[in-house]
Amino acid sequence: MNSNTPPPDIEAASTLAVIGSSNEPLLFLAADFTIIAASASFCGAFQIDPASVCGRPLADLGAGEWAAPQLDSLLKATASGAVQIEAYEIKLVRKDHATRNLLLHARKLEDGDGDRVRLLLAITDITLIRAEARQKDDLIREKAVLLQEVQHRVANSLQIIASILLQSARSVQSGEARGHLRDAHHRVMSIAAVQRHLAMSTLGDVALRPYFTQLCESLAASMIEDPERLTIAVSVDDSAVTANASVGLGLITTELVINALKHAFPDQRKGTIAVDYRTTGKAWALRVRDNGVGMPTGENKVKPGLGTGIVEALARQLHGRIHLADAQPGTEFKLVHDQMDDGDGLALAAL
Repeated sequence: MNSNTPPPDIEAASTLAVIGSSNEPLLFLAADFTIIAASASFCGAFQIDPASVCGRPLADLGAGEWAAPQLDSLLKATASGAVQIEAYEIKLVRKDHATRNLLLHARKLEDGDGDRVRLLLAITDITLIRAEARQKDDLIREKAVLLQEVQHRVANSLQIIASILLQSARSVQSGEARGHLRDAHHRVMSIAAVQRHLAMSTLGDVALRPYFTQLCESLAASMIEDPERLTIAVSVDDSAVTANASVGLGLITTELVINALKHAFPDQRKGTIAVDYRTTGKAWALRVRDNGVGMPTGENKVKPGLGTGIVEALARQLHGRIHLADAQPGTEFKLVHDQMDDGDGLALAAL
């Protein structure tokens, strides 16, 4: 027995009994890390003969796998009262055995004798937990690869559909049918723009400034023949939203911009469509404003169409309220949520 280890009768019999019978692997250590007592669960978990444990230095256990310099330093700091090991992870490497991940908890015990230092070291085997975490990470990476492949195929499919719609619009004789096909083409192209941006985003939130910018650039490229006549301006703060919310906001913006491009600037009128998004706390507001001819009234008022239904449905999903106003000149659409709702809700005009 080590000379620094007190005779067993100096230790309280109840303490030794509790440690020895613990279901958790425990070690009761002296100031020099000599083992005073070890639980049967510790000896069983690490294949150590219980009769050979007491009186041996911790570093001598097994084949020396417990002689870790970092563990020694942390136990010394714990013995001095400087720190308390709450959760320190080590790898226990033993020859001819699988490496095990252990979580250590150590504390200095106070028994009223200032000249005597006692440490209690508890060991938790987290090998299985770490293995499951690695497996989960591998699955996440595998799913990410599969998702990229799906997104790539979706993007190709959308491009094919858009091309077919555009070719059909050029070949049909009916002007009304041609208009509907072109509208469908624009919507598919805008969805493709949304999909491309989301594909480049991580699984986390979507930054709205590049998102709206790319979306409006795509709409301008597909719908504006003369950039000197019509432009789309984007002004967005540093907001970020979930992927689901970004899809709804993107599709609403698409419908509103398409509507303005179709109706706000007749007879080769010049103008600008401004897309703006702002957040204040939990409140947010999306505005799409044009400086065109304004909302039609009377006999010229357009009946609600597909675009109207799309915007209203998406606004409900986002828990937002719709406001439509005469911008003098032009029209301003506003979708607001929470305290930024500063006006009276108006019925949505036909899109």
